[in-house]
Formats: sequence, structure tokens, C-alpha cells
Amino acid sequence: MALVVEKFVSINGEGAHAGETAAFIRFRGCNLSCSYCDTKWANCDDVPYTNESAEELTEWVRQTGCINVTLTGGEPLLQKDITALTEGLIRSGCRVEIETNGSISLADYAAAVYRPCFTMDYKLPSSGMEKFMDMGNFTLLEKHDTVKFVSGTIGDLEKARQIIEEYSLTDKCHVYISPVFGSIDTAEIVSFMIKNNMNKVRLQLQLHKYIWPPDKRGV
Repeated sequence: MALVVEKFVSINGEGAHAGETAAFIRFRGCNLSCSYCDTKWANCDDVPYTNESAEELTEWVRQTGCINVTLTGGEPLLQKDITALTEGLIRSGCRVEIETNGSISLADYAAAVYRPCFTMDYKLPSSGMEKFMDMGNFTLLEKHDTVKFVSGTIGDLEKARQIIEEYSLTDKCHVYISPVFGSIDTAEIVSFMIKNNMNKVRLQLQLHKYIWPPDKRGV
């Protein structure tokens, strides 16, 4: 069973399929506590949730009519039934994306016969969580996966550039830089990307925070 705090249909606000409609399943709980986290409410012990099986969640997705499914949190990889869920969804014809924080090994999931796509964070210094990153995950990424660098300072951008180059990420997968909402001028990120010839790296804004109020749930 999985601990579910939200299910809804919206558009992907970020990642390689930003702007496309998707069915979202948000799970309770996270093993990190980032300084800029915008879903801390989903990680609280007293947040309301439902226990749902992989079969129940797959049936809910079927009823939505969506073929894109985004599993988010919290940290989805903490859920015991996540592999059964991804397999069931993919077997039913869905494209499954797991939004993961970069601290948990992807090895078992990346080797699965029914492999999901990953949108994986690298937590930069301003997050306060960089020391928890599992660097081995970079060897497991494929062309349909994404690494996302949420940046709040110029120091964050410098570290992102270093990691992108050290692990040749743009040759392996999609690479995005996003601003910490309200913490850095987006134009600064653009200037940094130009100055450092960051080819194949994309700036991405969180679409849902511009379409709806930034703290609105269920979107």
C-alpha cells in the first residue's frame, strides 16, 4: 500500500514534458528537508492521506484518460509499492515519470523491465541537502531522463555547471536549471548560462506557479 496525499489531473509544470496534461499522484513523506521546499505540508506526520494499492491507483489513472503519469511527493521512492505501481501503469500504456530528490539509488528501478522515466534533482548548496546526493545515480541515466538543478544563488549555478561538466550530463539526458521561486532573478540565470556557454542546458520555469497562485495545491 502507498500513502497518498493528493491525486489530480493538471499539466506538467516542469521536466521534458512540461505543458502536457498528466495524472499526478503525490505521496506522503520525504527523507530530505530542503530550505526552499514548496510541499513541506506533504511530509508532515499529521497530513491526511489514504492507503491505496497499486491496482487502485492504476485504475484511477485509467479513469482519468491520461497517458502521462507523474509520481511525486514528498519522495516517491520511499513507497513500498512503487515498483508494482510503475509496472502496472507502464503495462497499461502510460508514460510514467518519477520525480525524485537524488538521494536514493535508482539502480533497481533503472534495471526494471518496465523502466519509468526519472526527473532527478541535484540538491545544490542553498538547499542544505547536497551532502545526501547519491552520485552513483548519474551513471544510470538515459536519454528520456532529466536532471534538474533548482538554483537560488550564483554559487548554486557554479556548482550546477561543475556537476554538468564533470558527469557529461548533457550527453546522457535532459538537463534543466530552474530558479528557486522568488529567490533569484531569472535574468541572472540566463546571463550565467550565456557567459559559461552552457549548451544543451535549458532554463525552465515552473509553469504551474505562473498559471495559478504559487502555493495552490492540486495543480
